[in-house]
Amino acid sequence: MASLARKLYQRAFEILGDEIIAGELAPAERLTETGVAARFGISRAPARQALGELERSGLIARVGARGYEVAGTAAGQEVRLRQAGAPAQARAWPARQKIHFLPSWELIYREVEMEIVSRTSLASWRINEAALAKSYGVSRTVARDVMARLQQRGIVRKDDSGRWYAPGLTERHIDELYELRWVLEPLALEKAYPNLPADLLPRLRANVDAANTAVIDVDSQVLDALEQELHVELLRYCGNEALMQAISLPQALLVAHHFLYHAAAHLFDTEPFLPEHMAVIERLSAGHINEAREALVRHLQISRERAMLRIHAVAQTISPRDLAYLERLSAPKSRP
Repeated sequence: MASLARKLYQRAFEILGDEIIAGELAPAERLTETGVAARFGISRAPARQALGELERSGLIARVGARGYEVAGTAAGQEVRLRQAGAPAQARAWPARQKIHFLPSWELIYREVEMEIVSRTSLASWRINEAALAKSYGVSRTVARDVMARLQQRGIVRKDDSGRWYAPGLTERHIDELYELRWVLEPLALEKAYPNLPADLLPRLRANVDAANTAVIDVDSQVLDALEQELHVELLRYCGNEALMQAISLPQALLVAHHFLYHAAAHLFDTEPFLPEHMAVIERLSAGHINEAREALVRHLQISRERAMLRIHAVAQTISPRDLAYLERLSAPKSRP
């Protein structure tokens, strides 16, 4: 968490420093903790650190209790700025350096997503939005954006009281998600087929071939990419936005698989879904749409069993650390 907080204030410090040097922030212009926090979507703590670094660099000066004013530098002048958090180091700052700035929610999203998904093999979890914001040193608005994205991805839901929770990967939950997938995805596959670019199926086939013939174990990121190609990229050509929105909910499983492929890689000598993907691609390439639909359904039905094997294996081996924004609700139970 500390490294992320440092990243947040450091980037605010760098962007403001660039703007002052370039003359985009005029001398005597006022800067406050509240204003900096609002602009970058961060909490007041990293905003305060950014302003402190700017003051120590001589680019702003404190004005009583009202905040800071820009000291100003001539456009084009090189200023020696001390590296934030490293007093012994300094670097020249080019006057017109431009910094790519991602929304603050994107800075923390992947970490939050994986922290939650990796725990759903153990239990369902309550997520406290305020504690999430505090843990990462971001505003409630940023935390809310993260939760909205997690909801869009089908990873979290709201209960009847409007509280966020991540459902555990129970057998019942997995059954429901896979049943939705093998009903909806074959329909999207059929509708997508006439719209596929000429190079798409040859590319997908080549990628599966390469993974199938790999001498070393296939990296979990490669497996994740192959899943995305068949189940997301190809299906998007169905041309039915409402259908794709319906498909996106059960595809929360693809996010879980990204973690499970890595955590339970020892279960299979080679990844079993590769020949199943190839069967779908070959039948599509031959124009046998009904056979391609049937192959996709078989793949998803078999994948459901493998998913449960991975979830049970992971649940036996991981002991995640406590996080302030997550509260354990219940452990997944197998059906009799």
